[in-house]
Amino acid sequence: MPHSTEDSSSQFTPHRYTPGSIGAALSSRPFRLMFIGSFMSSVGSWMQNVVLPAYIYHRTGRASFVGLFIFAQLGPMLLFSIPGGVFADRFDRRKWLIFAQGVQLAFSLLLFPLVAHDSAIWIIFLAQFGVGVGNALNAPAWSASLPTLVPAADLQGAISLNSTVINGSRVLGPVIVAVLASWGLTTSQVFLVNAFTYLFVIGALLRVRLPHLTPIASEPGWRQLTTGFKIASERAEIRRLLLSIFSFAFLSLPFVGLFPAVASMNFGIDERSSTYRWLYATWGLGAALGGLAIGTIFVNSDKRKVVQFGFISFAVTLLLFALSRTPIQAFFVGFFLGIAYLVTTTSMLTILQSRLAPNERGRVMALWFMAFGGTVPLGNLVFGPVIDQFGARWVLIGGVGWALFLAWWCNIALIDARKNLGSEK
Repeated sequence: MPHSTEDSSSQFTPHRYTPGSIGAALSSRPFRLMFIGSFMSSVGSWMQNVVLPAYIYHRTGRASFVGLFIFAQLGPMLLFSIPGGVFADRFDRRKWLIFAQGVQLAFSLLLFPLVAHDSAIWIIFLAQFGVGVGNALNAPAWSASLPTLVPAADLQGAISLNSTVINGSRVLGPVIVAVLASWGLTTSQVFLVNAFTYLFVIGALLRVRLPHLTPIASEPGWRQLTTGFKIASERAEIRRLLLSIFSFAFLSLPFVGLFPAVASMNFGIDERSSTYRWLYATWGLGAALGGLAIGTIFVNSDKRKVVQFGFISFAVTLLLFALSRTPIQAFFVGFFLGIAYLVTTTSMLTILQSRLAPNERGRVMALWFMAFGGTVPLGNLVFGPVIDQFGARWVLIGGVGWALFLAWWCNIALIDARKNLGSEK
């Protein structure tokens, strides 16, 4: 099924790096500017992400309330990712991205006075929901735009770096919060800092020209919202990747949003202490290195096999994390858990993006964010009360079992072999 796109290969200059590597991706000036702006903004976001759940858990003492706030942050992915993907394909992406960044900036700024005065929980929830809406509108357009800033051969390095942005900032965010808190930075002021970091992305967008993409010849009116589903239904490997990330996020990743409760119940770590922030940063460091590994160590590896290896590694490390009893054990195992987590998900995303035409990415990436970002908060809502009642350990062990199942079921190489066999008949 051919799709017309504008050939933008002429905008890229030759480089001396291994195709698909991190160095190759960074040799593109437009991508480099977007990468730096995104990284700076993401650091601010993760400063907020590590502080807000701890603040809510401290005020309420309930994992279920933490899950509710994670839903406010990521739940809008379920509602607005598909419209965001349509807008990404039909409007000027640069203007749309600036608008979405502005929405997140405004609501993050609003959280500053609300938290400073310990406002009602429901008001803080609405402000956080506003940040989540801006993120949901931004994510499909952002993910669909980044691959257009590098040659097709260097896509793997760009995706690896984009994953590293998110997870490297998971390291720096908590570390910066811990350092600044020792110098007198308050919880509410973290939201103020985060609001201003969105300006880094806006500044990068104003300096970059995003290539024009010919829209998909799709159904009229509201049927445009189903284009991504149609693409997934027609391609078995796309469908399998989306279903795998959906179930993985729901059943195996609740600990990500409920980290304060897991740290408190399993390891006796106070959720507002510097030890908690360093634990979160250690896990984030592992995740960042896992993302980088796709564009370095695994640059020439078959990503289909890396996905299966990643699920097995994740299951083993999550089991050890669940059985850990002390902070020292949690720090050690958490680091390797982070590596396995990002090696797996970044490999899946690399396969997905590499099999989509540029003008299809906005629609299908909307489904990815629904399945990944939008499902994590559902898992938090479901398993937060379970953790309150029975503790965190069995929830983590349940995630281990599902990851092992996915190591067998998410076999893209087998799907490809069956497809090739069918085409030969």
